[in-house]
Amino acid sequence: QVQLVESGGGLVQAGGSLHLSCTASGSISSINTMAWYRQAPGNQRELVALITNRDRINYADSVKGRFTISRDNAKNTVYLQMDSLEPEDTAVYYCYAEGMEYGGSWFDYWGQGTQVTVSS
Repeated sequence: QVQLVESGGGLVQAGGSLHLSCTASGSISSINTMAWYRQAPGNQRELVALITNRDRINYADSVKGRFTISRDNAKNTVYLQMDSLEPEDTAVYYCYAEGMEYGGSWFDYWGQGTQVTVSS
C-alpha cells in the first residue's frame, strides 16, 4: 500500500506564487514517475508537469516558464513551484506517482487533491 499526501494549496491573487508538496509513503521500493495534474470544474483532469527518476521533465504548454517541478528522491517527495499565477490556474491539483512496491508489484496512486484558487 502506498499513500500520497499533498500540501501547499490555497488562495492567492493573480501574479502571486504557491508551492505544492507531495510525499509518498508506504511499501515503496522505487518511484519512477511523479507528476502533478489538475482538474478545474467542468474540465477533465490534465497533466501539469511530470518528472522521472532520471530527471526527464515535461510541462503543459500553459504553465511553461511559470511552474517548476522538482523532486527529492531520498524523501519520496515531489514539489511544484507555481509563479505568476493566473485565474485560469484555479483547480484542484493532484499528485501522482508510479513505481515498484516491495515484493515486485507495480503501483500507481493519486493524492487526495489540494485546492488552488487564484483571484483576479
